[in-house]
Amino acid sequence: MISKFIDEARFEETGFSYTMSLISGKYKMVILYCLMEFEPVRFNQLQRYLRKVSDKTLSQNLKELEQNKLVHREVYAEIPPKVEYSLTERGTSLMKVLDQLCDWGNENRL
Repeated sequence: MISKFIDEARFEETGFSYTMSLISGKYKMVILYCLMEFEPVRFNQLQRYLRKVSDKTLSQNLKELEQNKLVHREVYAEIPPKVEYSLTERGTSLMKVLDQLCDWGNENRL
């Protein structure tokens, strides 16, 4: 049945492929999880949580998540500048999927 579906529609056009394109990579799901648990979160807090991520990599991942409307970036007009990140409504709706991944991992850990 699955092979029939793949034959009829290109894989890139599936919902699975689209979802994975939004959250693929080493850090995006971890960033989303961190925002779900601790939002709002500042850049340095995210960096401490992710430990070995570079400024450039974290910044790039946050920009991509923001472009995909999963993360909101709030800039405060203060000195020094203050920037906080939080989940958008769209990002929050994705947390159900990530929670299910966590549940599966807890139930099927070898």
